[in-house]
Amino acid sequence: QANVQESGGGSVRAGGSLRLSCTPSRTFVSYAMGWFRQAPGKEREFVAAIARRDGTTYYGDSVKDRFIISRDKVKDTAYLQMNALKPEDTAVYYCASGTGGTAVVQYAYWGQGTQVTVSS
Repeated sequence: QANVQESGGGSVRAGGSLRLSCTPSRTFVSYAMGWFRQAPGKEREFVAAIARRDGTTYYGDSVKDRFIISRDKVKDTAYLQMNALKPEDTAVYYCASGTGGTAVVQYAYWGQGTQVTVSS
């Protein structure tokens, strides 16, 4: 059973936008939230993270200036706004909660993933 649940994936043309949402099965106010992605045949890649204490955000180089991570503590939901999407953004996107950082091992709780497909 996944500890977090992603939603909002889908198909879009290059240049378009999508917003992913992440809802945990337990409160994650005390955890950092991160988004990762994995394309076929590739390793899971860090996309973005938001710190638990001060909301500081971190981004992977390939999505910087295009994606925005945010969290709503009242709704207990994290979001990933993806703009100016490119075909190379096509992947399964995973939400995770944990101690924070850019490494997979720093996140203990994972969703099952949501597919994002960007066509040229």
